[in-house]
Amino acid sequence: MLASPLFKNSKRYPNLLRFVVERALDGHTDALKERTLGIDVFGREPDYDTNLDPVVRTTAVEIRKRIAQYYREEGHQSEIRIEFPPGTYMPEFRTPPKPAVSTVAPEPSAKKPRFLFPIAIGTSSIAAAGVLFATLTARESALDRFWAPVVASDGPVSVYIGSEKGGEDATSVKDLRAVEQVAFSDATTLAKVTAFFAAKGKSYRIRLQPSSRVEDLKDGPAVLIGAFNNSWALRLTDQMRFSFARNAQTQVFGIRDRDHPDSRTWSGDDSVPYRDMKQDFAIVSRVIDPATGKMVVTASGLAQFGTEAAGEFLTSAEDMRQIEQTAPHSWSRMNMEIVLVTDVIGRRAGPPRVVAAHYW
Repeated sequence: MLASPLFKNSKRYPNLLRFVVERALDGHTDALKERTLGIDVFGREPDYDTNLDPVVRTTAVEIRKRIAQYYREEGHQSEIRIEFPPGTYMPEFRTPPKPAVSTVAPEPSAKKPRFLFPIAIGTSSIAAAGVLFATLTARESALDRFWAPVVASDGPVSVYIGSEKGGEDATSVKDLRAVEQVAFSDATTLAKVTAFFAAKGKSYRIRLQPSSRVEDLKDGPAVLIGAFNNSWALRLTDQMRFSFARNAQTQVFGIRDRDHPDSRTWSGDDSVPYRDMKQDFAIVSRVIDPATGKMVVTASGLAQFGTEAAGEFLTSAEDMRQIEQTAPHSWSRMNMEIVLVTDVIGRRAGPPRVVAAHYW
């Protein structure tokens, strides 16, 4: 594939494709994340801003187009398929479509049967083949299982983004402009979630939460972005095991655990310089809202870093795999609430990590 004209005249496309395929075959899937790929493949600095420099995303989009074109060309129909699904940097491998079965009986032959595919001799090739065929039989990803009830639902998904001010008192254009200002981290999470829906062919509509009516949640499934700037996310999580708390006087905020009310493990302080902030926390949930009977997903951080990490978690197949390490077997059919932690790197969030989860 890399020797074809679609790839051989470029540096970026074959470098990224070769890297992700080789790492997947070697079982090193922890390296298949946007920031890691930007550093290892394109030589970016460890703290580079993936939103301002989307080299990995744009290269992956072009690779997907060229892979599709490659398999449409004559002579490649019988090759093992390499797929690069949207929303992940984990390649998938599939067997080619089976040819039509002939109804004419073959003539007897004294020749010894041949292998269907030439197999290179060597332990590295044998190991790679083993990993490849194990991947061919892999089950549906945790990311797809998480979103399956939402994607399969009728009608569009409503994505509600929060803002710092309510919209009831807006009278002038200036007031309205202030009301509609949203946090950059919320906007990036919105972009990632809606891009995921678009890749899945799922329709969606974007709404500003303070300007919406709570009865709108009855229209269908919803995604709530933000925490302290999204009153609906606070209302929903307040009924669950993990919820948000904030002391207006001390500026201390945190995530409460109903089962361990005295714990202060997941907390922060609005008044500290952001460069001194080492970690942020977030709640990601997928539940049936008891008030509406509709499914609601939340992406809510204590500060903006947590919301950014929640958006990454909700759209990354690799990050979502963390669920399967401790979740019950039938987790994909259950309500769930997950607490994430992320390291703060400058003004951006690092990779999300699961620190607690509750299923019911």
